[in-house]
Amino acid sequence: MMADFSQGLRCEVNPRARRISLRLDVAQRCVVLVRPKRASETLLASFVAGKRGWIERQLATLPEQIAFADGLTLPMLGEDRVVRSVPSGRRGVWSDDQSIFVSGAIEHLPRRLRDWLKAQARKVFAEWARDFSERLGVKVTRVSVRDTTSRWGSCTRDGRLSLSWRLILAPRDVAAYVVAHEVAHLKQLNHSPAFWQVVSVLTGDLKKPRAWLRRNGASLHRFI
Repeated sequence: MMADFSQGLRCEVNPRARRISLRLDVAQRCVVLVRPKRASETLLASFVAGKRGWIERQLATLPEQIAFADGLTLPMLGEDRVVRSVPSGRRGVWSDDQSIFVSGAIEHLPRRLRDWLKAQARKVFAEWARDFSERLGVKVTRVSVRDTTSRWGSCTRDGRLSLSWRLILAPRDVAAYVVAHEVAHLKQLNHSPAFWQVVSVLTGDLKKPRAWLRRNGASLHRFI
């Protein structure tokens, strides 16, 4: 069950929730109100009224959306590339050190560019995951990319990694840190000091990429 309370606010029912809570959904550009099944409409209205200022401040932090378009400068693992439309091209999407070229009709550019970025993310992250897993003596069975909003990555016990494709738009050390973080879970299924030591062995400095994600992670969702 889901209902709209007001512009910028969405309500979701969680039968397991014990209290009303709020969270910012950057990808959907709204604040989500999570409610227990039995919470009354009166209680919800009172809660929202009391949190109105917080809701408005959170919505104000959302980065301005940027459409995939010809001429856009796009960060890719820390290196800026300019998107170039090539209507007469016959190579799909390709890149050099300065540009990303997208062939075909201009109206198809956003979809083609997004698909290409996802493919690049899957390729690069799989290579990193394979390298990290070999160094740890563990096995990664699959690497997939998705447009996740609540986390940058996840890992199952049987070695399946799922990562946000948008990390391809982050600095290289930040994206590598997330991949290493998930691979490290195959060695330590927790967030203990031993786990962080494993991540540190793989990537070195942890503070810088973690701080970057806290400050700038939301900006990766501004591209549409």
